[in-house]
Amino acid sequence: MSDPLTISPDDAYNRELIANVHPPGWVNPEPADRYNLVVVGAGTAGLVTAAGAAGLGARVALVEKHLMGGDCLNVGCVPSKALIRAARACAQVRDAAQFGVRVPDGVHYDFTAAMERVRKLRARISHNDSAHRFTKLGVDVFIGAGRFTGPDAVEVGGKTLRFAKAVICTGARASPPPITGLDRVPYLTNETVFSLTELPRRMAVIGAGAIGCELAQAFARFGTQVTVYEQAGTILPIEDVEAAEQVREAMARDGVRFVLKADILQVLKHSDGLVIYHRASGAVENLVVDQILLAVGRAPNVEGLALEAAGVLYDRSGVLVNDELQTANPLVYAAGDVCSRFKFTHAADAMARLVINNVLSPVKQKVSDLVIPWCTFTDPELARVGLSEEEARAKGLKVETFTWRLDEVDRAILDGEEIGFGRVHVRKGTDKILGATIVAARAGDIISEITLAMTNGLGLSAVHKTIHPYPTQAEVVKRLGDAYNRTRLTPLLKTVMEKWLSSRRR
Repeated sequence: MSDPLTISPDDAYNRELIANVHPPGWVNPEPADRYNLVVVGAGTAGLVTAAGAAGLGARVALVEKHLMGGDCLNVGCVPSKALIRAARACAQVRDAAQFGVRVPDGVHYDFTAAMERVRKLRARISHNDSAHRFTKLGVDVFIGAGRFTGPDAVEVGGKTLRFAKAVICTGARASPPPITGLDRVPYLTNETVFSLTELPRRMAVIGAGAIGCELAQAFARFGTQVTVYEQAGTILPIEDVEAAEQVREAMARDGVRFVLKADILQVLKHSDGLVIYHRASGAVENLVVDQILLAVGRAPNVEGLALEAAGVLYDRSGVLVNDELQTANPLVYAAGDVCSRFKFTHAADAMARLVINNVLSPVKQKVSDLVIPWCTFTDPELARVGLSEEEARAKGLKVETFTWRLDEVDRAILDGEEIGFGRVHVRKGTDKILGATIVAARAGDIISEITLAMTNGLGLSAVHKTIHPYPTQAEVVKRLGDAYNRTRLTPLLKTVMEKWLSSRRR
């Protein structure tokens, strides 16, 4: 029987969540003699693997020690995007005057109500990931800590699950950086920040990656004084420099303060708050805040699995797999954050589908063939797929880059969302797309067109030929295709065209 669990705050919505993803009093089923597939971990990768394999007729067991749905549902994509949407509503009210909407002074943003909405929507979505739903799909759901007891067996709650194949989908967790004093003060991570019910007056965000930037902007829009610390000289350091700078400028307009090239020396707890001592530009300074949000560092969840008993190799980066997501034990595979550098829900989903194929089909697929986009859901959003220009050149590729700015796209002008651009890199002399970056209000939606083209071997000329509805912001992709097409006009072709046009005027 599963142990009782509570999530702060203990309200009706969180109780509904628990009833779905870690049901109180859940009684594990009697194991089958042998499973076609045992899935350890019920985050995105585990759920997709279990449901997909069961749908194809496999006998499947799914093991989860904490919350089904994993990070995405409980402490990641779902709650963060709900909070971001509420914060965007605050910004839209603030900026409504440009559209002729007069908002009275003193409008109050109710953070407590916004967080209640987050919990309400999370509970609603949790039904999709529930133990009861997966049982109805034909999956044997085991709530408890699973560990390998041999190359073809997993033990959970005193019961042994024997398998033909297994998949490790245990994900990753927040990993605090080695900052002096951090272990003696309270701090937030993505795993605890969504339990807040009151808006912090002052917050420090350590780390300017995707999670740090998204939540920093959201809290700032509600009215928190937010300071972001980043060791690098720019935010979103893996992204296009100009793209990251446009996002930084937008966040600064929302009131976010940045300390870049920052070296955090120590954190102390004082009577008036938490004090962060840091060095930047050669000077030692301090900042007093009410909350610290750690948004840097992830560690794979490999502890307690007894991977050695199964002959599965791992290191600090996670479970080691080959290009077919197979571990050192040919019976055991892995998918998702526990083994991938792409720590995104959609990447875990794609890898799970690949594992289903490789476990059940003789025709194997390779993870290196996947074209994986990603998006940082700031405002504007920053989306990326494929190689950056620097990465392409580092591979010895000759690159040609095309850029089209949002302030030259009619719909972006009409929407008042002119910040941003589309940028695509092609292999010089061809239309083969190597990668792209989009900065726009809905960049995460727009990037999928480029991803579709790359996945199916379509070049930028195919984008040029595609009719896009007018006016839409996705027209920026069409304009990138147009920019490429103009390079195909050789001097000879231009001369012929000019002569033909001249003859038509006579």
